[in-house]
Amino acid sequence: MHTPRFQGVDLLRGFAMLWMTGFHFCFDLAQQGFIRQNFYTDPFWTWQRTCILSLFLLCAGMGQAIALEQGQSWQRFGRRWLQIAGCALLVSAGSALMFPNSYIYFGVLHGMALMLIVVRLTAPAGRWLWLLGALALALKPLAAYAIDAELLSTALNGKALNWLGLISRKPITEDFVPLIPWLGVMWWGMALMQWQLKQQGLAAKEAVHGNPARSLPVLLAPIALLGRWSLSYYMLHQPVLLAGLWLWTTLGLPLRS
Repeated sequence: MHTPRFQGVDLLRGFAMLWMTGFHFCFDLAQQGFIRQNFYTDPFWTWQRTCILSLFLLCAGMGQAIALEQGQSWQRFGRRWLQIAGCALLVSAGSALMFPNSYIYFGVLHGMALMLIVVRLTAPAGRWLWLLGALALALKPLAAYAIDAELLSTALNGKALNWLGLISRKPITEDFVPLIPWLGVMWWGMALMQWQLKQQGLAAKEAVHGNPARSLPVLLAPIALLGRWSLSYYMLHQPVLLAGLWLWTTLGLPLRS
């Protein structure tokens, strides 16, 4: 069954995909030694990662609010969830080949798979999601302090439990998106869209249910289209970027002076 799209969310997600592509292209250039940048500690890059990830998770929360408004069944949700979980496993396998000492075992897709279930189950909390989101964000520094002060077990830093996010040190991995604090961002996305649907009333609900709505400007329509196919694009963009770099260098074309 085809469900209509909420173009504003698609546009925001598409913008995040473009930003992510530029970020990852620069990361690939650094990995291949074409530029010298530290993507692990330089605030210029770490803050970009935080912003890109926040946009993704905000859109995911908003998308769940829209799906529930459209009456999405658990069966339909489950099919999409299996796609995300399956792609997460592929990311783990691919990263294990490229980065055997720092492979991705709980990255953005792993985190999203878990958070989507939590967010859907807690959707009835309504405006309390704002508070839940704030608590999730606050728990991160509080947990780090408690572990360092020996009020919480250091076992929370281990791989068996660090996916919760109640840690005092980040594990060695290429991508890490634990439940805390990132669940808070997705909760806020859900709360934001629920609030928008309530405030805008009929106009917003017409957009959600696919009744006639304003068309996007021509220049923005391709970005929204990209946002509609975000999972496919996410899985394909890095192999394409890496293949392009390999072909470029194989042909002997310069990337640096």
